[in-house]
Amino acid sequence: MGALLLGCIVLLVMAGVDPVLADPDSDMLRRIRARISAETNALLAGASREELEDVAAFYTLRNERRAWTHAGGWTDAGRDAIACITSASRDGLEPERYHLARLLALEMSFRNAASRSEPPFDWDVVLTHGLTRLLRHLAYGRVHPDRIDDQWFAPKPVDRDIASLAAGAADSGRVREVIDALLPTHPGYARLREALVSYRNIQRSGGWPIVPSGEAIRPGESDARIPTVRRRLSVTDGPMSASSKNPDVYDTALVNAVKRFQKRHGIADDGVLGPKTIQAMNVPVETRIQQILLNLERWRWLGQDWGMRHIAVNIADYSLEAVESGKAVLNMRVVVGQTYRRTPVFSERLRYIVLNPYWNVPKKIAVEDKLPLIKKDPGYLIRNRIHVFSARGDENGPEINPYTIDWSKLHADYFPYRLKQDPGDRNALGRIKFLLPNKYAIFLHDSPQRQLFQRTVRGYSSGCIRLEKPVDLAVEVLKNAPEWNRERILSTIQSGITTVIPVREPIMVHLLYWTAWVDEQGVVNFREDIYDRDRPLWIALQDAGTGTSDPKSISMGELVVKPDPS
Repeated sequence: MGALLLGCIVLLVMAGVDPVLADPDSDMLRRIRARISAETNALLAGASREELEDVAAFYTLRNERRAWTHAGGWTDAGRDAIACITSASRDGLEPERYHLARLLALEMSFRNAASRSEPPFDWDVVLTHGLTRLLRHLAYGRVHPDRIDDQWFAPKPVDRDIASLAAGAADSGRVREVIDALLPTHPGYARLREALVSYRNIQRSGGWPIVPSGEAIRPGESDARIPTVRRRLSVTDGPMSASSKNPDVYDTALVNAVKRFQKRHGIADDGVLGPKTIQAMNVPVETRIQQILLNLERWRWLGQDWGMRHIAVNIADYSLEAVESGKAVLNMRVVVGQTYRRTPVFSERLRYIVLNPYWNVPKKIAVEDKLPLIKKDPGYLIRNRIHVFSARGDENGPEINPYTIDWSKLHADYFPYRLKQDPGDRNALGRIKFLLPNKYAIFLHDSPQRQLFQRTVRGYSSGCIRLEKPVDLAVEVLKNAPEWNRERILSTIQSGITTVIPVREPIMVHLLYWTAWVDEQGVVNFREDIYDRDRPLWIALQDAGTGTSDPKSISMGELVVKPDPS
């Protein structure tokens, strides 16, 4: 029977019949289509299956009764729904995607009509589809992350019954309340919405001036470009004037403003007006707005509950913060995955802290990173206290002498060995490992390469997160376990004994990716898109990823944001 039904659907598709409408459960859709004009039917033809199901379920709940119109035109709830669609731009969404122009045109035609009977059913259907689409986009995001990013595994928002939400809004008249309840509750989302308003105002005012390129300008020097730099920073940082009679002097006040700019753009805050700083100043306001829009979308992909205590890593910023009751209690720099070994986006509960950990070298790292070094000198293993075992034998099997192995014959497809490094100063995991069991083999850990934390760009790992202050994080995580204070943690590390400490409190670790955000002090931050995740998302949001556009051929700077219609 199932095969017969599938065959019928295939034949209907070949014949140009919408399989959604051919489904026996879509009787409601067929009846709706029979009551509306060809123009409105064409509008629904561009809807996704989920959206059509929302519309059908909405009218099923209402027994096909109108929701938004009466003899006088729009009901109060209908007007509120249109007002919510009009203000969708506040969340980085385009009102026209929810049929705003069509809805306004319908009302205008009604006002201009010689006689006013009850508006046609089309009005109701257009608004129902526009509102349910808006609710769906706010609840889940406009695009599905797993369709454009194969390393985005963050927990999805809770399932919502969109049709029931819309029907409840129509019955109660509380459309705005229903919409507000779908917005991410994290204060970072609200702050980024405010930044969108600010940057759109800058766009309407003409943006900011371009600073000419040239030699680096150091504090105290004079340069004809300094007045332009001052005007540029005045747009985003507030008015500033020269403290010297000579406006070309790079004075202390401007140096401090440049340092603030550098810090919030992830540039070494040395106060030198070098090529990288000037390049960041010259990024168009339209591109900055694009970054804000992209990251608002990413917020909608995430679940609402991050946990009262949690650890958040911003991969693009190479940073970590431990949060309790909505406030950051610890911040530090981190090292993340290289561009060809990207750190994935996901969330998992922290389960254990391991002091003086062994390192079981992943096979990928063993064959790609270690094997070339071993082939040159098997003594590399001895010096770094790395032991060799058979990959086929028991985990506690005998150790193999590395000098008895013909390493020249080994390669990625043939490597029947397992490498394990002893705890100690040379251990790649350092002295502390934070375990959050996951299928990606990603965890947080110390690192013997302390010099990397002084660099501005810190993408050097094989995917795991290396910590600048691992002991501080362990103290923070274990602060409600008084037997594990800082002194005991340090003394255990000093002993060299491998020790596993269970983390009994529910502490979630969120590995996230933000290229635009607003911090607790209200400072807007932007970062480079180190993994090239922004561009394909932008193309998907513009409906350009349909096979006619190649995401690799378009840079963020070439894309233009349309002016906010509000």
